[in-house]
Amino acid sequence: MSLYSIGEVARICGINPVTLRAWQRRYGLLKPQRTEGGHRLFNDDDLDTIRTILGWINRGIPVGQVKSLLEGKVDALPGGWSQSEHRLLTALQEGRSNKVRQLIMELGREYPATSFVNNVLRPLRSRLSAGDPRLLMLRSQLDGLIIEHAVMCMAAARKRPGNPATLVGWGHLDSTELWLEAIVRCEEGMQVEIMPVQLDDPHLENLTGSQILLWAEGKLTQIQRQRLLNWVEQGLSILLLGSAALLLGSQDSEDENDNVENLHGAGAPPVLQIVPVRNERKK
Repeated sequence: MSLYSIGEVARICGINPVTLRAWQRRYGLLKPQRTEGGHRLFNDDDLDTIRTILGWINRGIPVGQVKSLLEGKVDALPGGWSQSEHRLLTALQEGRSNKVRQLIMELGREYPATSFVNNVLRPLRSRLSAGDPRLLMLRSQLDGLIIEHAVMCMAAARKRPGNPATLVGWGHLDSTELWLEAIVRCEEGMQVEIMPVQLDDPHLENLTGSQILLWAEGKLTQIQRQRLLNWVEQGLSILLLGSAALLLGSQDSEDENDNVENLHGAGAPPVLQIVPVRNERKK
């Protein structure tokens, strides 16, 4: 049976090593072998267990309940994500910023970043966007703590090997989405930089050595679409994010200059990979 280091398992399963350690130490979900030097070694059965855990978590099962599920002692209860969201909301309403900060750190260790961001932080922000000034104040406080957490994730990612990426906001958008996306991309192994001010007329030519994560909302104009393709023709690697990716992906791509691959998935914000244009007329 093959053995894998914690770094290899993280790459295979798409999960942060910090999360794997938390599952082992805090919840006893994993029992890896150890080398003589004390390094963890996981086998194929461990990988299957990790995938099972991820499956339950993605269904909203609280991580604290997973051990009993693995042992077959209890049936799964619904509402795990709403429980995490409620804990954060309660701490916000009580004015306990340090508690919110602690919960964000704790949940960020226990859950994969994509699950935490898409199933807890984004829904909570949406819940606090109802227009009531008191709720908007709470959302502003939450956003500040999200940005703080994202900065820590970005700093930690720079200490590890990874590919450079730059998050850019194109036009009017919710700028906190950039910071949420940074949390996810850092766990994926990217070393993220953010341009926190939205740009109506971005000049991306100086970012040739970086994966460009371009967030835009709404339907792109014909001029914007052409500009997007011009950037790609210049050799830029662009990942289009936000509702603009969804709308662009749904448009008719019969024009020979259009060459896009839709990558958005259920539960995640829309993503559109822009690939280099080939000047070949469709038959």
